[in-house]
Amino acid sequence: MKATLIYGAGDIRVEDVPDPTLQSSTDAIVRITHSCICGSDLWPYKSREQTEQGDRIGHEFIGVVEEIGSDVSRIRKGDLVVAPFFYADGTCEYCRAGLTSACPNGSAWGAETDGGQGEAARVPFADASLMKLTVPHDSALMPSLLTLSDVFGTGHHAAVSAQVGPGKDVVVIGDGAVGLLGVLASKRLGAERIVLMGRHKDRTDLGREFGATDVVSERGEEGEQKVRDLLGTDGVHSAIEAVGYEQSLTSAINLTKPGGHVGIVGVPQSGELPNLAQKFMKNVTVAGGIAPTQANMYELLPDVLDGQVEPGKVFDREIPLAETPDGYRAMNDREALKVLVRP
Repeated sequence: MKATLIYGAGDIRVEDVPDPTLQSSTDAIVRITHSCICGSDLWPYKSREQTEQGDRIGHEFIGVVEEIGSDVSRIRKGDLVVAPFFYADGTCEYCRAGLTSACPNGSAWGAETDGGQGEAARVPFADASLMKLTVPHDSALMPSLLTLSDVFGTGHHAAVSAQVGPGKDVVVIGDGAVGLLGVLASKRLGAERIVLMGRHKDRTDLGREFGATDVVSERGEEGEQKVRDLLGTDGVHSAIEAVGYEQSLTSAINLTKPGGHVGIVGVPQSGELPNLAQKFMKNVTVAGGIAPTQANMYELLPDVLDGQVEPGKVFDREIPLAETPDGYRAMNDREALKVLVRP
């Protein structure tokens, strides 16, 4: 079968790889129908050291179950399913608490198993990991359903971590797919004012469609003051940081009112928490991390199915699997927001 592999920075290839096989009684084999490229895939695309052997990549997919292990009982052959970007066993203390991304037996796709950007994948802990879908395979909802695998669930996790709720003011820092879906998640949770900090008009226009009441293109101290001026207050109740840079997290903490909350989901690009003095002096809570999408996709599914939200609008390009390398280039060059891949 064909699958996407990364060999080094800027070196993405679609090549023949062995077909997946069942390795455990709890596995399933899924024939992938919809996949995509994530903003987090761009980090290795920018910086991975070159190697002679490529590694599988991609962690968001929908597909049809083709085989199941002997201990798989909830999932059946022929089921249309969506896979969370981090599979988990569903039985450990963290899974039972809803923090599936901390499962000691789980992992992300492409790390210890198949990647999601290919024709098929082996899914460990199939009963726990896969969510059944009851829509036609050609449903117009497919792009939105695919976001449950990662980006919508991650935006939701950021909003929940930031304690977004009815009547609250929110700032979302970052106009990538996760930031934009952080806007949508904040709107869904009842936020009153949502300020999106981003500088790409096509993206911020989508942010307004998702519920942003204001857009600030400036960064740093200038952008922070602009947010305060717009709101007429000393800051926001909740801040969502969806970038991962020290400057963006510094601004998130600076803009949060005393006693407020910051939800971080941008992959940190340093090992330090910046602006710690401000966090301490204002009693700001910083929470968030790897989203437990395996748990929260069930909460978000009904709103997608009934059309209350359309997170799939973040996809602005669709390509066949063979063109995945160009999809990476387009996202890296900001020619595309998020690329849908059809094996």
